[in-house]
Amino acid sequence: MKKIKSFILGAMVMAMVAPVFTACGDDDKSETINNLVSEYEVNDKMVAAQKAASKKDVAVLLVAFGSTWDNAFKAFDKTKAAYEAAFPEADVYVCFSSDICINRASAGENVDDNGKIVKRDYYEPRYLLHAIGAAKYSKIYVQSLQVIPGEEFAAVVASVKKFMNNGYIGSAHLDDKYLEKLADDEAIFFGMPLLNDPDTDVPEVAKQLNAIYASEAAQGAVAFMGHGNPDSYDTFKANVRYTQLEEALQKLNPNYFVGTVDMPDNYKQDVKERMADKGINDGKCYLHALMSIAGDHAHNDMAGQGDEYWNAEDPESEDNSWFEYFKNNGYEPIVSMPAGNKHPLGLLELPGVLQVWINHTKNAEFLEDAYHSMYPEE
Repeated sequence: MKKIKSFILGAMVMAMVAPVFTACGDDDKSETINNLVSEYEVNDKMVAAQKAASKKDVAVLLVAFGSTWDNAFKAFDKTKAAYEAAFPEADVYVCFSSDICINRASAGENVDDNGKIVKRDYYEPRYLLHAIGAAKYSKIYVQSLQVIPGEEFAAVVASVKKFMNNGYIGSAHLDDKYLEKLADDEAIFFGMPLLNDPDTDVPEVAKQLNAIYASEAAQGAVAFMGHGNPDSYDTFKANVRYTQLEEALQKLNPNYFVGTVDMPDNYKQDVKERMADKGINDGKCYLHALMSIAGDHAHNDMAGQGDEYWNAEDPESEDNSWFEYFKNNGYEPIVSMPAGNKHPLGLLELPGVLQVWINHTKNAEFLEDAYHSMYPEE
C-alpha cells in the first residue's frame, strides 16, 4: 500500500476540517450540545441493537449526500441490499452528509407515487461513526457514494479523520484504546467515489453507461447532467472527471455529452455548443442524471417541463431546465425512463455502475493509505 506523506495529510486535513461559524449565545450552544448527545444516544441504541441481533463484527457505512425524494429513498434501500449481498459478513448502514436533506427527509418534504407523505430518518456520518465505534466493530468500511472526489467527498474524509481522533462532541465515552487498535490493525478502510481514478474508473463507467444507452446514442444525442462544483469549491480539482468521462464516452459514440449544473464552462449552454460543433443542431436529445440518485436536480433542473421551468425573456437563465432549454433550441428532449417508471434513474440504480462502487469498497485501502485519489490534477 502507498503510505501518505504526513505533511501533505496534515495540510489536507486542516483545509477539510475548517469550522463553520454561527452566531449563538451560551444557551444556544448548550442546547446544541444536548441535541447532539441525544442523537448520539439514538444511534448508539440503533446500531447496538443491529450488532447484537446480527452478531457480525464488520460494519459498512455508505455515505451519500442525501435526498428528500421517495424514489431516492428506494434507491438507497436497494443499494443497501446490494451491499448486504456483496458483504454478507457485514452490517450495512446508510447516512447522509447534507443537513438540509436530513431535515427535509425527516419532515416529509415529498410524497410517494400515491400522494402519501413519506418521512425518513437519516443521520450524519459523525453520528453513525460514533455509534459504530461505541459498538466496537473490529473492522469498518466507509464508502463514499459521491460521483467525483470533490467538495462533498472531502467532507466525508474529514468526518472519518475526526472520528479516528475521537473528536466529536459527546463522544468522550468512546474507547481510545479501541480506536488505536483500529489504526494499529489498519482496520478502518475508505472506499473512493465512483469516478475516482481517471485511468480505470472513468473508462469503466463509460463502458457501463454505453452498455445501457448505446441504442439511444444511435438515434440522437445523449446528454448526462452531473452536479459539479464552482471553481472556488473544486476540491482536488475533481471537475475534470466530467470532461474525462465525456471524452471516454465519445470514444464509444460521438453522440454522448456530459454537462453539469455547477461546473463553470460546462453548463447546458456549453453542452449545446459542443453538440453544435459536431453538427447536432436538432433531433432527439436523451437526458440522464449523472448523480447517485434522482432527486431535486434530476426532477427539476433536468426534467422539469412547462412554463415554470422556462423563462422566454431570459433563455440562458440557469433556472431554465435542461428539458425546456433543449426543447426551445430546436431539439426533441426525452427524459428516458424504464417502462412503468415515473422517475428518472440515478447511477446507483444502474447495476453495472453500482458494481464500480462495490468494487471500490472491496478494494478499499486503510484510511491513511487513501491518498491516491486525494491530489490535485497536474
